Amino acid sequence: MKAELQALQSNDTWRLTPLPPHKTAIGCRWIYKIKHRADGSIERYKARLVAKGYTQMEGLDYLDTFSPVAKLTTVRLLLALAALNQWHLRQLDVNNAFLHGELDEEVYMQVPPGLSVPNSQMVCRLQHSLYGLKQASRQWFTKLSGLLTSHGFKQSHSDHSLFLRFTGSITTILLVYVDDIILTGNSDSEIQDVIILLDQAFKIKDLGNLKYFLGLEIARSSSGIHLCQRKYALDILSDSGMLGCRPNATPMDYSTKLQATTGTPLSAEVSSSYRRLVGRLIYLTNTRPDITYAVQQLSQYMSSPTSAHLQAAYRVLRHLKGTPGSGIFLSATGTPQLRAFSDSDWAGCQDSRKSTTGFVVYLGSSLISWQSKKQSTVLRSSSEAEYRALASTTCELQWLTYLLQDFRLNFTKPATIYCDNQSAIQIATNPVFHERTKHIEIDCHIVRQKVTMGLLKLLPVSSSLQLADIFTKALPPTVFQNLCNKLGMMNIHSQLEGGILAAPCES
Repeated sequence: MKAELQALQSNDTWRLTPLPPHKTAIGCRWIYKIKHRADGSIERYKARLVAKGYTQMEGLDYLDTFSPVAKLTTVRLLLALAALNQWHLRQLDVNNAFLHGELDEEVYMQVPPGLSVPNSQMVCRLQHSLYGLKQASRQWFTKLSGLLTSHGFKQSHSDHSLFLRFTGSITTILLVYVDDIILTGNSDSEIQDVIILLDQAFKIKDLGNLKYFLGLEIARSSSGIHLCQRKYALDILSDSGMLGCRPNATPMDYSTKLQATTGTPLSAEVSSSYRRLVGRLIYLTNTRPDITYAVQQLSQYMSSPTSAHLQAAYRVLRHLKGTPGSGIFLSATGTPQLRAFSDSDWAGCQDSRKSTTGFVVYLGSSLISWQSKKQSTVLRSSSEAEYRALASTTCELQWLTYLLQDFRLNFTKPATIYCDNQSAIQIATNPVFHERTKHIEIDCHIVRQKVTMGLLKLLPVSSSLQLADIFTKALPPTVFQNLCNKLGMMNIHSQLEGGILAAPCES
């Protein structure tokens, strides 16, 4: 707490002043947190002064609040490119990041607990932003982006948290997630210069080579990069009391389908636990495509879960118990080409008869993006459902193509989409429309336009080789494990799977 107060005062975060009669001072409080490393050991004890921003009034105490953060797909794409191009990967953390933002509004705060002042009538007029303020993250990002752009970095239009600088053959890339930064590029000296620049402006912690970022555990070797959330998965199991459970081969029973009316309603306390558990599982899907469909199904019943839904959530935990360290592997070899598999499960929802879109996108042989999502409209044929899934996959490929162009790297074109529905492929290449509904016509236009422009190429694939099946339906254990292997999932913590032998990674 003393160190935090000293940092606040040295940064000139506030000045003491009497409260004007037309103003109201917001409150503040101390927040205590224990920061852990990836292995579970304690890194440091942290005390942070937080303003009670929920008492701020819009238009008076703040105007704009939105601040971009890095998309997790962008993180995976960046790591895949770093593996392919043998780029250096560094991790930085900004000390008291939000304190660097400069406030445009007139905001007053009560004197923090533990700070002695000569006059009890005094309050703090904030000069710089503080954690908890509505506009704090926006002001910090504005400050950081202004510094970077003034030193030659260009902000990506596809992901505004991505900054790139090109000096001759030297590439330097910086990705920002609030106050956590990934710094990469092909020149170690250039990276060191950027670290010095940021340290002079903001006082940063250089955490060395990238190993633990936003709960993602990164292990790198000459063969590639492994991403997993082993500690996070074990924390979920521990908090749920499932560390001693018997493992399950699949996260969902393929012989039954969840419905809103099956089972008995849960009590308010258990329902809250269910929602908290599903929320944590959603974040786990960032490195676990194998549980994505099961979590998507569970998340549909957050408002009124039943005992059947709770048992299905416990089955996902039993699957995690068997493979807590499983994750995706980003290979250092391969051709930089976007490949996607698109699929749908027609009218699979028992409650609404809506279809489920599933797709998976690779850069070379590295899995970088996937999705399992219920479609917004009830469709009358499997061809329409497949075509809507194709449209979603096309939009994802278009965005990833724009993102790759920002890196100024050579990549193979066109991107390819593999679809197991011949009718959908024929509609994409047939200039005559047969659909009578506007939403299907729009989907046809967007897919056909990208095919005509040469952005992507549609190719048929047999249903037995459709990798996106794992995102649209529950599967038997043998088929499920086969698809997990094809997705490039690996567990470097298990010798039984050959992970350590196949990809020896740095500690």
